[in-house]
Amino acid sequence: MSTDLTKADWFKSSRSGPNQDCVEVAYLDRGMVGVRDSKNQSGPALMFTPDEWSAFTACVHDGEFDRR
Repeated sequence: MSTDLTKADWFKSSRSGPNQDCVEVAYLDRGMVGVRDSKNQSGPALMFTPDEWSAFTACVHDGEFDRR
């Protein structure tokens, strides 16, 4: 599946630092979610279905990916 990302509205977390080393997210057509490296905006982006994105953000919220 190919998705046109040229008009995507990319944004960073409000918790991002000023050094620009972070990821950007865009909500796309059909509920898809794009994720890209803010330092390489013309580079590749990962694409997630709504269910995949919901599962990922739920795990982040629950601390599943925290370093121990």
